[in-house]
Amino acid sequence: MIDRKKDRDPAGRSASVLGWTGHRKRLKERFRLHGLSSLHDYESLELLLFYAVPRKDVKPLAKELILAFGGLRGVLDASFEDLEKIPGMGENASLLLPLVKALGSAYLKERALEGEQLSCTEDLVRYCMASMGGLKDERFTVIFLNTRNRIIEVEDIQDGTVNQAVVYPRKILEKALQHKASAMILVHNHPSGNTAPSEADVRLTRAVQETAKILDIRIHDHLIIGGNRYFSFRGEGLLR
Repeated sequence: MIDRKKDRDPAGRSASVLGWTGHRKRLKERFRLHGLSSLHDYESLELLLFYAVPRKDVKPLAKELILAFGGLRGVLDASFEDLEKIPGMGENASLLLPLVKALGSAYLKERALEGEQLSCTEDLVRYCMASMGGLKDERFTVIFLNTRNRIIEVEDIQDGTVNQAVVYPRKILEKALQHKASAMILVHNHPSGNTAPSEADVRLTRAVQETAKILDIRIHDHLIIGGNRYFSFRGEGLLR
């Protein structure tokens, strides 16, 4: 007869349980001492899943998520519904991952809102990429600035289909007047990841700029977000 007691500690825990509980402790300690850079992507995800799946080895689940969505970014961009389709992902885990991304986006937005005078800062670009880089449909957003070039408001103007967002210059200018804005930064995403502006993007930018001049409102930039890249109209000389 096999003596199962050898596979248990004095508290009655099995060797398999001792294995993953010890692993969790070591992973937490690595993060505490050395930060996220000391972990593989699946380990970072595993560490997060500890708090949604408390009594199970989640390494296989973390690796499955990375494989299913093509990487850590894909996992965090995934919808609640898509995450819940993965075996082992319950309601808590499927809510936790989008929540973490949303909190990160809110943090970056707050940093951008608290920034000094700007036309297009790194904090603002990071916020735009975090909030729009993983969207499956186009979204057109306007960042409204006051006379000191500080952000008054960030407002979504239009949600579109996969390849088109219908935005009217009048609608943008109406919002600018409501917010008493002196300047604006236009932002929209390309779900394809290609950040090159289309002819429609260029025409819209020119139309908004020409109309805004009449109201003495300046267009600082138009950013196109595609995944973890962006295109700046001003940086490429398309805005003067």
